Amino acid sequence: MNGRVGDRLLVHGNIVGQPDRQGEILEVRGENGGPPYLVRFDDGHETLVYPGPDAVIETKERMSR
Repeated sequence: MNGRVGDRLLVHGNIVGQPDRQGEILEVRGENGGPPYLVRFDDGHETLVYPGPDAVIETKERMSR
């Protein structure tokens, strides 16, 4: 999984009834776009994220279509 600043990270809820979370990648701290990522979620919470298999990155180019 590779991300860039400005891409969106979508983390799917993995428990019944748990909502998905979305946020913007503010920093890429891994090599070559790899994790960890500093993410600001839509609720304003910022945290360092090592995305698991329940996460998807939506690139800026894909969002602008």
